[in-house]
Amino acid sequence: MLVVVAALTLEATSLIQNYFGHKSLRNEAEMRAKGCLDLVGSEIMNVINQAETGVRNKVWITQWCLAFPDSLASVSRLIVEDNPVLVGSTIALVPGYFSKRPLFAPYTYRTGEPGDSLVTRSLATEEYDYPTKEWFVKPLELDGEYWSEPYFDTGGGDILMTTFSLPVKDAEGKTAGVLTGDISLDWLSDLVSKVKVYPNSRSIILSRQGMFMVSPREEVVMSKTVNEVVGQMTDSLAFKALNRAMMEGKSGEMTVNISGEKHFVYYAPVPRTGWSMCIMVPNEDIIGNSRKNNRLIILAQLLGLAMLLLIIRLNDRSRRINNQLYERKERMEGDLQIASRIQMSMVPDSVKPFPERHDLDMAASIIPAREVGGDLYDFYIRDGKLFFCIGDVSGKGVPAALVMAVTRTAFRTVSSHEERPEKIVQSMNDNMVEMNENEMFVTLFCGVLDLGNGHLSYCNAGHNPPRTLTDRIAELPVQPNLPLGVMSGFPYSRQEMDLHHDDALFLYTDGLTEAENSAKEFFGEARMDAALHGRKSAGDHLRNIQEKVNEFVGNAPQSDDLTMLFIHYLGTGDGNKLILDNDIKQISLLAGFMDKVAEENGLDQSLATSINLALEEAVTNVIMYAYPEGTAGKVELDAETDGKSLRFTLSDSGVPFDPTAVPEADVSASVEDRAIGGLGIHLVRNIMDDIAYERVDGKNNLIMTKTI
Repeated sequence: MLVVVAALTLEATSLIQNYFGHKSLRNEAEMRAKGCLDLVGSEIMNVINQAETGVRNKVWITQWCLAFPDSLASVSRLIVEDNPVLVGSTIALVPGYFSKRPLFAPYTYRTGEPGDSLVTRSLATEEYDYPTKEWFVKPLELDGEYWSEPYFDTGGGDILMTTFSLPVKDAEGKTAGVLTGDISLDWLSDLVSKVKVYPNSRSIILSRQGMFMVSPREEVVMSKTVNEVVGQMTDSLAFKALNRAMMEGKSGEMTVNISGEKHFVYYAPVPRTGWSMCIMVPNEDIIGNSRKNNRLIILAQLLGLAMLLLIIRLNDRSRRINNQLYERKERMEGDLQIASRIQMSMVPDSVKPFPERHDLDMAASIIPAREVGGDLYDFYIRDGKLFFCIGDVSGKGVPAALVMAVTRTAFRTVSSHEERPEKIVQSMNDNMVEMNENEMFVTLFCGVLDLGNGHLSYCNAGHNPPRTLTDRIAELPVQPNLPLGVMSGFPYSRQEMDLHHDDALFLYTDGLTEAENSAKEFFGEARMDAALHGRKSAGDHLRNIQEKVNEFVGNAPQSDDLTMLFIHYLGTGDGNKLILDNDIKQISLLAGFMDKVAEENGLDQSLATSINLALEEAVTNVIMYAYPEGTAGKVELDAETDGKSLRFTLSDSGVPFDPTAVPEADVSASVEDRAIGGLGIHLVRNIMDDIAYERVDGKNNLIMTKTI
């Protein structure tokens, strides 16, 4: 009887445990699925936002170039060049807008070949008939922006893509045409394929009209709508309800039956596109392991009961202890995973955090030795200044992570109204001393960089001295001061220096220099300095250092948190001169240079932008053709003013070439009949009031003057 009672008790306990365990697992599945939906949605919106911004920013150029129709091809090319997410762009004019050309639509697209070269062609053909295309018709009907239904554009981009388009009006308010930007959808499948909530989970993305854009069944992608497929499902009513909710742009959770197996479906819309995404997770994936474990536990219980009546209590006690330890371990692991995600969400974007800025290139990384760590970095821009810090909390694990969170919050709070780094550090220190019952401390480096002139003020609180990368790699002079949390009222001191164009600052924690290999050797400062040599982007610098550390450490376990912050200052320094390498990637620095010239001379935005367009054409020609292929060279651009006009002198030491001798481009000819080349200097001639050329001391000098 005692055995029966014990068996029933154990069975009841197992059932209760099973119920709450399954409930907890489903809650976890919901959290993981929604996190994945948010992640994918964020990645999609990042691409969408870049595409929309790239097209909107060129509307004014398109309007200006309507007076010079042949220059519209250069505008579409400029849109694609400036926006890596775009695979194509066209300015398609309303039929008959130009009487000489009933149809006119220059289209620039990426070839997808090595080097990602650009090709410009005309869409104004009988085979393509662009005035009937959705991307052309809808924005004109709506008189506003529009994302097209995904399509395979034979005769246009010749890839699966979707198009963002908006109407363009001329100076008289008349609709002249449609400006577009195409994004390829090939990356969607790759993005979604990486989303695995569970081993057998499946993800689907539907278009605005219910067409399958991404599906585990490749045969239905862009060939069938969800309504055509739902009718074939055994649980069609549930799938119809799910389809309605997704088509209405709702988010939520549903349960459906697929081939006799219960699935949980989590769905959410993708803003502005009309798309909707869902993740289907089999119930067995969620609770399968739990069932197996419960069966083993029940079997062990029955075997224990069958062996000896006298050891029932011992077996029961052992089972309870094991269950408690298992649950505690699962909770701790889950809590640590959540804590790690929360901690990583507190630090800013680590790769290209300010893509809109041309005067700054930054990258950061933080690699905890455990699930959570005590290293931190933070940065943001306020009032034209970059506020940044890097720190290392004494200790490891959860306590260090909590102190890290408090330190980062204190930095944001104090620096929001204080720009003197020594005062920021002093206030953070006093606050930490008050709450430092566990006697933990934080080493911290805090800096404020004026992006307008490169002036850096900083304060060090016991942290590793950063490295400066100028014409050489050197240790930044720092006064050590005390770490945060040691002594209240400590008088922290400020130090200053100036960064010039192309100077950089590298900050790190001791997890880098003290990384150990299997022989207990440190990576050290010498290897770190060697890894910093060479011209690279901020992101490439950090990846290079991480690779060097991985090669050195090998299979040895990571002993400490490793955090790095790279700040590459690209401000022009001298607002009247810009020096570039003959690298087309450096053309992006021209916008910041022109912004300063415009601000100093009080130019309105329209004039400044048109001058910048002319300078881009001239500088691009020099970068591309002045020096023999594979030869490094410099390009200099000087700006002078007498109060009435701006004089730009573009100089290079390349092969002699007089661009003013190039014949005027025949803009009256069609795109197909006109000779290649000449549009760049044509655009410069039309924008600038005077251009002249001279060859002095082995240098080409192109002088461009604009009356202001």
